[in-house]
Amino acid sequence: MGSLRRTLTFRDLIVYGLLFIAPMAPVGIFGTLEARSHGAVTLVYLVATVAMAFTAYSYAQMVRVAPQAGSVYTYARVGLGEGPGFVAGWMAMLDYLLIPAVAYLFCGIALHALVPSVPAWVWTALAVVVTTLLNLWGVRTAARVGFAVLAMEIAVLVVFVVAAVWALAAHGAVRGWAEPFTGEGGFSMGAVLSAVSVAVLSYLGFDAIASFAEEAAGGARRVARAVLACLVVAGVLFAVQTYLAALLAPMSAAELAVRPGEQGNAFYATADAAVGGWLQKLVAAGKAIGAAFAALAGQAAAGRLLFAMARDRRLPGAMAEVDEGSGVPRRALLGAALVTLVAAVWAARRDDGLDQLSSIVNVGALTAFALLHASVIGWFLVRRRGGKPGVLRHGVVPLLGLVVVVAVVVSASPTAQVVGAVWCAVGLAVLAVQYGARARAGGTGA
Repeated sequence: MGSLRRTLTFRDLIVYGLLFIAPMAPVGIFGTLEARSHGAVTLVYLVATVAMAFTAYSYAQMVRVAPQAGSVYTYARVGLGEGPGFVAGWMAMLDYLLIPAVAYLFCGIALHALVPSVPAWVWTALAVVVTTLLNLWGVRTAARVGFAVLAMEIAVLVVFVVAAVWALAAHGAVRGWAEPFTGEGGFSMGAVLSAVSVAVLSYLGFDAIASFAEEAAGGARRVARAVLACLVVAGVLFAVQTYLAALLAPMSAAELAVRPGEQGNAFYATADAAVGGWLQKLVAAGKAIGAAFAALAGQAAAGRLLFAMARDRRLPGAMAEVDEGSGVPRRALLGAALVTLVAAVWAARRDDGLDQLSSIVNVGALTAFALLHASVIGWFLVRRRGGKPGVLRHGVVPLLGLVVVVAVVVSASPTAQVVGAVWCAVGLAVLAVQYGARARAGGTGA
């Protein structure tokens, strides 16, 4: 089957994590969060960063226990057992396969707006092909190209920040300086928490760093640091850009709430109104390119997840083969790319395709996160493995993380909950078939 090569540096790990998250992730959902939080959009991202920090900390704990490519699948397997491990991997698969599809779709829509003569689904398919070829070329090559794209995204973000500060200095703020934290017309904790359930989508992807544990030079400790560092950097970037945009937004949160059709364009409209059309186009172009390479990182992580599950004979064994030339799990990457291509092109050909995909991408990841937190408790406190357990590190923190994740899943849309439940049921059926097959073969089962 072969083994993965340890070639990724600390910088490479950060690049993959930030690419998957995308430094400009709030751009697409800024208006939605403004409306939901009653204007307290920056506070929403601060709360979401703290909420996701519990999950990042649990990742940092478990990557030291099992520094392998399967990420949460591996952690749940060693912390809770083979069955829960499969369920964690199965639910994470839903996230890892569909988040890249959403990112590809964002790219296709943006490029179609720039070149209307080419259908969005064609641009979407082209983005899948280009990034898949980069992933097949090798993890180091993809990381180098990804670093260049990430630098471009951050440069665009810096331009926005400088232009926004200039606009504030020249013309003043449209709303109160504290309103992005306190909201318009009074603070509502319920509104903030409702918006947090959407904002956590911006962070999905930092966990993908853990899937490269077998390819990181420096071992598990470096991966753990990269997971935590990536979350902190993303949280700061998200808070800064949403604070500036909220101060300059031409439409109030109340207006956005009653005009949902304007929510998706709210950030671009802010850039246009405060500075000019050139900044709006620059932000849109940066978002389009960044989305494609966010999908590149997501596709790479999905390939590693499929590779790890196939290596443990939970998926077809062919996906566990590593290409000798590039050192990547070629068949697993192609399998992930095929599923993502079908989902992305299907969505691009539907008027409601973006809504359909966006509504379900978080359920799989959040369910896997719940099993991750349970794995920390299971490994350190129940099984008493890994040295002397700490009540705070191995009990309180993962338990709080579990509560946060469950609360977000409960607040998700009914469609997302149904799709997540159906996907989980299919996974349980597959697990039952594997149990039966092993029993008939005289094995011990899962």
